[in-house]
Amino acid sequence: MSDTSLQAPGAGTIPGKVTASRKGTRTRRRFRPNGSALVMGLYLLFLMLPIYWLVNMSLKTNAEILGAFSLWPRELTFANYTKILTDASWYMGYVNSLIYVVMNTVISLAVALPAAYAFSRYSFMGDKHLFFWLLTNRMAPPAVFALPFFQLYSSVGLFDTHIAVALAHTLFNVPLAVWILEGFMRGVPREIDETAYIDGYSFGRFFVRIFMPLVASGIGVTAFFCFMFSWVELLLSRTLTSVDAKPIAATMTRTVSASGLDWGVLAAAGVLTIVPGALVIYFVRNYIAKGFALGRV
Repeated sequence: MSDTSLQAPGAGTIPGKVTASRKGTRTRRRFRPNGSALVMGLYLLFLMLPIYWLVNMSLKTNAEILGAFSLWPRELTFANYTKILTDASWYMGYVNSLIYVVMNTVISLAVALPAAYAFSRYSFMGDKHLFFWLLTNRMAPPAVFALPFFQLYSSVGLFDTHIAVALAHTLFNVPLAVWILEGFMRGVPREIDETAYIDGYSFGRFFVRIFMPLVASGIGVTAFFCFMFSWVELLLSRTLTSVDAKPIAATMTRTVSASGLDWGVLAAAGVLTIVPGALVIYFVRNYIAKGFALGRV
């Protein structure tokens, strides 16, 4: 029998080439596209297309927007952004929106935190019915309350103020905040409360220094949803304001010149409107992930 018949398979090949060949095979397998990646890519493309087109329009002139179809600006211009950032009738809309959105978020959290704690720790007559009644306020469309709010605020002198819109939005944000926070607080053991009271903590000190850090993720998630609802809501903010507290959403819907709509400026305003929401999502993204993991969001 010859020596070649006793050699193991692959003994006549060079080890380095075998290793390189196997690495190449693994690389090809690793980067081979599958159906899930293709579907996800198409889905992301579908989501990003309107945003891209909005940015594309904001960098064009009105003549180019209303003219021939183009996938990118042929005459790049930043005049639309310059007009928004230099015209008080435009940039004050963002200032007004941020003022009442922040006010609403703070008020909603201040009211919802003790209410959610009471629902999560105590049982009292009608607690389930009261909790459901809070959620029914969130289920009603804002159009139902637009006329009563307008009549009430006009009577007491709160019409066209930031606090008017902030208080109107709490009608929808407080029930949502209580519902989210109650789920997070129910997951905190009651023994922590009892231990803190034994150690001599008052309720206020315990709630602020011990309990609130334990539900920080829930507070972050709640603040995100309160901010986003108040930021994108249009009907109440448009009905309850006219000049001094007019938000950017109302400014965009009321802007019509003699020559028609200024499409480039409206597109630039839309791009700048997305920025605050994107920043909020970036800073609370970890809290949102925890909220989904706990099944309360």
